[in-house]
Amino acid sequence: MTNRFEIYRREYRETLRLALPVVAAQLGQIMVQLADNIMVGRYGGENPLPLAAVSFGISCSFLFFIAGLGITLGLTPLVGELYAQGRHRDTASCLKHAAVLYSLLGAAITALQFLFIPMMHRMGQPAEVVAAAVPYYRMLALSMLPVMLFGAFKQFSEGVGDTVIPMAVIVGGNLLNIFLNWVFIFGRLGCREMGVEGAGLATLVSRTVMPAVIITIYYARAKYRAYLASFSGVRYSLSRMSELLKIGFPIAAQMFLESSAFVITGIMTGWFDTVAIGANQIAITVGNCTFMVVCAVGAAATIRVSHCYGRRDADALSLAARASLHIGFAWNAAVMLLLAALNEVLPLIFTSNAEVASLTSVMLLYVAAYQIFDGVQCVAIGIMRGFQDVRIIPLISFLAYIVLNLPVGYLCGFVLGLGPQGLYVGYIFGLGASAVLLTMRIRRKVKKQKKAIIS
Repeated sequence: MTNRFEIYRREYRETLRLALPVVAAQLGQIMVQLADNIMVGRYGGENPLPLAAVSFGISCSFLFFIAGLGITLGLTPLVGELYAQGRHRDTASCLKHAAVLYSLLGAAITALQFLFIPMMHRMGQPAEVVAAAVPYYRMLALSMLPVMLFGAFKQFSEGVGDTVIPMAVIVGGNLLNIFLNWVFIFGRLGCREMGVEGAGLATLVSRTVMPAVIITIYYARAKYRAYLASFSGVRYSLSRMSELLKIGFPIAAQMFLESSAFVITGIMTGWFDTVAIGANQIAITVGNCTFMVVCAVGAAATIRVSHCYGRRDADALSLAARASLHIGFAWNAAVMLLLAALNEVLPLIFTSNAEVASLTSVMLLYVAAYQIFDGVQCVAIGIMRGFQDVRIIPLISFLAYIVLNLPVGYLCGFVLGLGPQGLYVGYIFGLGASAVLLTMRIRRKVKKQKKAIIS
């Protein structure tokens, strides 16, 4: 028993060593949304319109953002496997192809987002909310190319086991974003007061700076400069790009489907009033902050499992998977208790509107209720990415979120008359189904992987 605990303790320590910088990086990404909400909410004061506009703008852009981000996540397991096998040239090839491919996809996503703008006026939202949201949304759309380029270097770094550099760049970028929010939203340092649009401009500028910084770091560090030096000997290959997309697209599809449940639910809250929109945005923002931590554990699981998979170490792969699930479960159990205890305090950080704060406090109880399910399903997906078992994930997500989550939420919110908070019941069913199905898949797949590696 003692030896077994010691083995797990070493695995926990190694997973957390990788996860903690990713936690900072993931929280850094959500800090953009958090800072926009807090500062725009304060800018609006008693008027919920600015916060509702940011909420709607983020909802409309988020599915595009998350789909692009999901594609970049396919790079990490590929790099992790090649890195563990010592295939330096192939690893460099992945980075070169990813930088080009993801940049092209970023430009395409931006174009799609601009084509989507007319649809924003047909989604049942108050006209004044849409009018204020569109300029903010345009800025987010323009930021997708630098987001995707940065994603190539970020996911490559994580694939070779370095989670510190991406964390430092993201934290720095978001500190810049918060400063620029202050400048552009409120009209400081000689700039005109831009309100909601200023929050979007701050995001665009900070996201543009981040890839420039990480590329500079790559040229400055010998370890990464060696990979860049190998670019000249790497020819572009459709098969390599196809390999990136083969892993990336199922991940993107899963993230798109899961996020769709949250985004569509957010849109349905707009069918009530601006108070519901603001409350939903605050509750989801708080939930996202806690989710980013377990998401980082999932990212660490991908790195650990991909390295074990590359070395064909069956026992280490199984141990890494179990240890990651333990950590994710423990974190979300703690978060569940914390949100339940602070549900009336947290809304006051974001708004001084009594109605918004009251509704948010109720919604946070539902956020607390689905924490365990959310943590388990997130880490399970990270494990499956590690050994590149991703084709089944979109199907599970479709069943959990589209077939189950959204209909249950609509039923409770509108048919049964529970109101905006009733929409959140759907999350409990959807995330719960996803956690159960993914865990079952993990157990079966890990056994098969061990048999395949041993044979």
